[in-house]
Amino acid sequence: MGQTEGLDVVSAVRSSSCAAAWKRTQRDLTTFDLWYFSASCSGCGPGYRSPLDAMKGPREEIIYLPCIYRNTGILKPDYLATVDVNPKSPTYCQVIHRLPMPNLRDELHHSGWNACSSCFDDASKKRNFLILPSLVSSRIYVVDVGTNPRAPKIYKMVEPIELYWKCGLANPHTSHCLGSGQIMISCMGDPSGNAKGGFVLLDGETFEVISNWEHQGEAAPFGYDFWYQPRHNVMISTEWGAPKALVNGFNPAHVQEGLYGSALNIWDWTTHKKLQRLDLGEEGAIPLEVRFLHEPSAAEGYVGCALNSTVFRFYKTAEGDWAAEKVISIPSKKVEGWMLPEMPGLITDILISLDDRYLYFSNWLHGDIRQYDITDRRNPRLVGQVFLGGSIVRDGPIRVLEDPENQEQPRPCIIKGKRIAGSPQMLQLSLDGRRLYTTTSLYSGWDKQFYPDMIREGSVMMQINVDTVDGGLALNEDFLVDFGKEPDGPVLAHELRYPGGDCTSDIWL
Repeated sequence: MGQTEGLDVVSAVRSSSCAAAWKRTQRDLTTFDLWYFSASCSGCGPGYRSPLDAMKGPREEIIYLPCIYRNTGILKPDYLATVDVNPKSPTYCQVIHRLPMPNLRDELHHSGWNACSSCFDDASKKRNFLILPSLVSSRIYVVDVGTNPRAPKIYKMVEPIELYWKCGLANPHTSHCLGSGQIMISCMGDPSGNAKGGFVLLDGETFEVISNWEHQGEAAPFGYDFWYQPRHNVMISTEWGAPKALVNGFNPAHVQEGLYGSALNIWDWTTHKKLQRLDLGEEGAIPLEVRFLHEPSAAEGYVGCALNSTVFRFYKTAEGDWAAEKVISIPSKKVEGWMLPEMPGLITDILISLDDRYLYFSNWLHGDIRQYDITDRRNPRLVGQVFLGGSIVRDGPIRVLEDPENQEQPRPCIIKGKRIAGSPQMLQLSLDGRRLYTTTSLYSGWDKQFYPDMIREGSVMMQINVDTVDGGLALNEDFLVDFGKEPDGPVLAHELRYPGGDCTSDIWL
């Protein structure tokens, strides 16, 4: 059945109930049609009714990735790449579309949606716009992916002055859609580059800046990521550092100078009041990605802390406040030939499978991805690990003198004849949990400092096969998207996003 014919079937059943229509038509629809149907059937809003329903969704066919030229020496605008990941497609593993931004040196970074599963009960909402903040320029691009998902186009641009004047904020990072229809974006700084952890609200229809989400004078000391859990009336935000300190690389002295964060900020979701600041101490320095369990009634989750490579579990106490405990610690390795005598793993991205069984994270300096079984929430169990590059490959300039984990220095990662420069960083898991995608760029200033070869050769996108029964990770050696071969020269590809939503974009109410 062709795509147009499949959409006719969808139209024919839109007046039926979602569940009954799904059962009658599922066997006749293409993968694209299944995604379209799940997002637009009668009585349903965007996304899925529950995380477990999402796991039954269609296989991913395309992925959107921001691609960055800042700090590469190539004076070209960043762009949004559309990559074909359908193994049955003639353009599999290829960039099939590039949407350049109209400005230079934006530093595109993360992305979100105008609507997601938090709006599932609102049939008037559609997931048809990608929200694309720029971490350095502070512009926010609104990209139309609904008209033609395989060839997005710019719909609107929010200029930095809107954030500066209306909110006193800059350096937008994480974007989440809200059940109200509004869009909320965390920010890392003020217009002068100082640290300031506030939040911008956008109108979900016009994409105009409305105001701050937090009350005046109540911004957190630092900003970065956030996640909300309405059933417990809570939002938790994390802390990276002052934008002007980290913009061109990492200086360890800045940690001692107080220019990097170390706390979780707990907010009342209804009143927008800041309730607590949970200081994670030295072991929890630079807490980055925060993930609640997907089950909307869960009162716990995890945060990856970069500097000392730890994972903390946060949870609601019997008294109703929030606490945190360290549950994973990756030991630093004693080395020679590097900037410091000890090298941390540098946990930079984490995610949780939609069934809340597995947690994954990347050690951007050591070069590995790890999979943990978290069915025992307080005692994660390592069940999978794979090295895909990194700083300690055995034929590189850095020698490991002492490793508390007693692991040999890994071999360099070579896929389809290409030696991987850089290290696995951003992660995205397929809805069914069987495929894990990763890219190698963290942030252009840090890429240039720690992996200069990646600046010259471009980043890559890789795919890992996941054992969802017993745990285990294995590189798919037949999959590689090489961003070193882009038309305007090698580029740095960052976060990965599916058109129909994924485990790092969607929140259930």
